[in-house]
Amino acid sequence: MTRVDSLSKTLVIVPAWNEAGVVGDTVREIAQRCPGVSIIVVDDGSTDDTGDEARAAGAIVLTLAINLGVGGAMRAGFRYAIRHGFEQAIQIDADGQHNPDDIAAVLAGLERADISIGARFADVGDYRARGPRRWAMRLLARVVSRSAHTRLTDVTSGFRAANARAIAQYVKYYPAEYLGDTIDSLVAAVHAGLTVTQVPVAMRPRAGGHASQSLFGSTVYLCRCVFALGLALMRGTSAQERVA
Repeated sequence: MTRVDSLSKTLVIVPAWNEAGVVGDTVREIAQRCPGVSIIVVDDGSTDDTGDEARAAGAIVLTLAINLGVGGAMRAGFRYAIRHGFEQAIQIDADGQHNPDDIAAVLAGLERADISIGARFADVGDYRARGPRRWAMRLLARVVSRSAHTRLTDVTSGFRAANARAIAQYVKYYPAEYLGDTIDSLVAAVHAGLTVTQVPVAMRPRAGGHASQSLFGSTVYLCRCVFALGLALMRGTSAQERVA
């Protein structure tokens, strides 16, 4: 029995903040494409009907009293996974960009690694990032690839799966600050001895909301990425020194 086959032991975690207009459709699509998985929506302090819409669609809803950000929401989801005996977990964004058809492929990556990333820049689909945003993603991928001893092209992707070892690591350390849920958590996991792989996926347009693609926004993103990477590497070095 492979991990992909045991969908009854798979938890799909959907962090959501004010996504009432789309979260219901996302939950229903996941349930339709991946029958047998459990779906939990972490309502991250929403001020709209996100929790009600998710619950009506059939999801388990974990409601946070205040907005903690994606990192805080995901850590709550991983705690739920451990307490209820799930063997693997996968993150799906509430806005519809992650295609549930790719869940099985990303989970299949766990057959060869502890963490499997659905990579947007792996010759599948037409997702593109330009200017400073693209430069930041390339820099991050290059540095983290060296730490992970494998080629990674999209280390900021939130479409990722974790096996039991990775879930346990994430419960111990999964930062809530900006990019901590992707870069910092990944670097910490690698320094803890976990392995990483990636699976090519195609992203879809957002079903709701919008992303800033302005030059100013992309430049700010670049600066934040460099800061987040430096902080993650410093934390990893400190952790290794404590172990030594």
